[in-house]
Amino acid sequence: MTSTLLLTALTMLAFAGNSVLCRLALSHTAIDPAGFTLVRIASGAAMLWVLANVAGGRKGIGGSWKGAAALTIYAIAFSLAYVTLPAGTGALLLFGAVQVTMIATGLKQGERLAWAQWLGLAVALGGLVTLVAPGVSAPPPLGAALMTLSGVFWGIYSLLGRGSRDPVASTAGNFLRAAPMALIPAIVLAGQLKPDPMGILYAVLSGTLTSGCGYILWYRVLPRLTAAHGASVQLSVPVIAALTGAALMGETLTLRLCIASVAVLGGIALVITQRRRQT
Repeated sequence: MTSTLLLTALTMLAFAGNSVLCRLALSHTAIDPAGFTLVRIASGAAMLWVLANVAGGRKGIGGSWKGAAALTIYAIAFSLAYVTLPAGTGALLLFGAVQVTMIATGLKQGERLAWAQWLGLAVALGGLVTLVAPGVSAPPPLGAALMTLSGVFWGIYSLLGRGSRDPVASTAGNFLRAAPMALIPAIVLAGQLKPDPMGILYAVLSGTLTSGCGYILWYRVLPRLTAAHGASVQLSVPVIAALTGAALMGETLTLRLCIASVAVLGGIALVITQRRRQT
């Protein structure tokens, strides 16, 4: 149990770091969403191939085309959506879609939640809404649709990972298959590509460290979690990212942020400490 909690915490920190790097690249540099996504996935694929086949001594790769497609659609939709969406609105749409996708799938497969777990989910979602509400406005329809699509496919990618027996090989295989897929929008939008040096650096860090290594950790811990647990713990990512932004980018750390953080993390704790019921 202790190792699962530690791995989950490290994974959420990686995801939060990924959010910060994406935010820095797309809002503080001139790099375009398609170019950022391509560099992110390609650099992650290169690092993971080395890790799986050289350092790890493996032969071949794992993963699947289904996982690669889910990863690609999530990453591209995420980058494109943040061109028009405020960060708070995007986070609410993304993780709301993840929640619905993973919990609905878990319920369909026979998982059942105790009333305390439903309460924990409600508290966590309420905390997230409290966190992002000051920046929430009617989002542009296209941006909202893209971010919702991104959340659905991140939920699908996470669910596929619950059956992974070799996280390194699976993640490497998914990234390697996703790289040519990510090349398609870059070719289509070739006239809009802006190879900004700092943007490329952020994309490489995102692909190799917070995405590649983070997703290995995620696939390693997912088999130990129910779908509801896997969905709920990800609600901590916007909170961690907001706290990291306050520490590293000088964003204001308000009382509202502190209260929302306690609510989200407390709600998650309630979900993961309650014993699930199964049909």
